[in-house]
Amino acid sequence: MSKKKKNRQDGFVFSTDPDYTPEDNPFGYLLQGSYKKESDDIDSRDQVLRIHLVRRKGNKEVTLVKGFEGSTEDLKALGKMLKTKCGGGGTVKNGEILIQGNHREKVRKLLIEEGYRNTKLAGG
Repeated sequence: MSKKKKNRQDGFVFSTDPDYTPEDNPFGYLLQGSYKKESDDIDSRDQVLRIHLVRRKGNKEVTLVKGFEGSTEDLKALGKMLKTKCGGGGTVKNGEILIQGNHREKVRKLLIEEGYRNTKLAGG
């Protein structure tokens, strides 16, 4: 037997209000994912950054910096600076900085010099 395709729009929510923000709805965070205002700048001393070492396929090591709160432009600038100083490739996506290779100690030292005092190594 063939399966019937159901047009399911049970959980779909749409608002025509141009001033609507997910904060207006008590369940808005569920609809929009993790909603953060980027207008609130957080001081670098208040940032809590964690540096992880992750192994990817082919036993390649990647240094991962998590916990940055702020605008995406600031995150990209910080990622570019770290990649340049470490002499490796990498990317910035999903609010995380990935740097190819094991550069945990060097990244920690660079972040502390930049003013991110609450930076710690995490994981193995």
